[in-house]
Amino acid sequence: MKKQIRSALAFIILMGFVSLFSDIVYEGARSIAGQFLGLLGASAAAVALVAGLGEFIGYSFRLVSGYLADRTKKYWLFTLIGYGMNLFAIPMLALVGNWQLAFVLLIAERFGKALRKPARDTMMSYAAKQVGSGFGFGLEEALDQIGAVAGPVFLSLVLALKSGEEISKYRFGFAILFVPAAVSVALLIIARILFPAPSQFEKDSQDVEAKGKFSRKFIWYLIAICLIAAGFADFPFIAFHVSQEKVFAASLIPILYALAMGVDAAAALVFGKLYDKFGVTILMVSSGLTAMFAPLVFLTKNPWVIAVGISLWGIGMGAQESILKAVVADIVPKERRGTAYGIFNTLFGLAWFLGSFTMGILYGISIVAMVVFSIMMEVFAIVALTRLKK
Repeated sequence: MKKQIRSALAFIILMGFVSLFSDIVYEGARSIAGQFLGLLGASAAAVALVAGLGEFIGYSFRLVSGYLADRTKKYWLFTLIGYGMNLFAIPMLALVGNWQLAFVLLIAERFGKALRKPARDTMMSYAAKQVGSGFGFGLEEALDQIGAVAGPVFLSLVLALKSGEEISKYRFGFAILFVPAAVSVALLIIARILFPAPSQFEKDSQDVEAKGKFSRKFIWYLIAICLIAAGFADFPFIAFHVSQEKVFAASLIPILYALAMGVDAAAALVFGKLYDKFGVTILMVSSGLTAMFAPLVFLTKNPWVIAVGISLWGIGMGAQESILKAVVADIVPKERRGTAYGIFNTLFGLAWFLGSFTMGILYGISIVAMVVFSIMMEVFAIVALTRLKK
């Protein structure tokens, strides 16, 4: 048993480093993609279309890929093909000469992530069950966030230090991302060789739900995660607000994001471990803490109070990436988990989009109304989560 636990932990750490290097690639690319499209001649509407359509495809196709992964049991195939598209589409941006082709590659990157995400989460869930679902996903998220911070920082340094034409700097930045992309894929291939059947980490379910409908508990959980997502603002929205209010210098806003990501990584580990001990109660606690970020960020101009609010936002991010996926692993049989993760990711993304859109509208009418909306969504989510305790 101890050998299997060590093996599962090794798989989680290895996949965590896959995430670390892959996040350097696409989080780094996302930090400069808008500017690059502009240099290629894309209009503001075109840039918005690329971002919006990419996110829509990135979440909606997970319904299909999760279902197909469960039907075929080819989890590694979906993961390998998805990562290949997800990662190598980015360095190819260095070769494009027009924004239309860049558009295609950026959409391909999002499609690749949609293809591999449910299958990858499913394999991770098998290993996480050996070490504690919360801790397993929390450890993976902590490593993931190192890459999420390193990518944009690395690209900003490349742009600052590279000489030459502006567009050539961006091309060089995308080209150099081939290195972490190759490292990530190499680690993924090693993981495939060392762990050809991650499903063996977890015994087959004897639950009739494995072949029937999803349980009421899972339905209530989907309602709860949609409410959590709807009340959770994107960081660009937060950055827009503090920039408009001139609370921080523009150069400090990336530091605030780094602060949030650092808190995210720590929270994923801490709250993941606490979830393994106390269950869904910890998700309710993290949702309660997350509810407080909006008033602290949007209803004050005190920089220290805003920093605390952004830290609470980071706690919410960490909890989302560790506990939310861990709960799916604990309440859905392994035979249907790919489908479950596909549904989970799609609805979460849709709810986040609709909630962000609503908060954007309310922000223009009344910031207080927007804050109330954010808090109420988290409160309603906590109420829905109580159904999981029955």
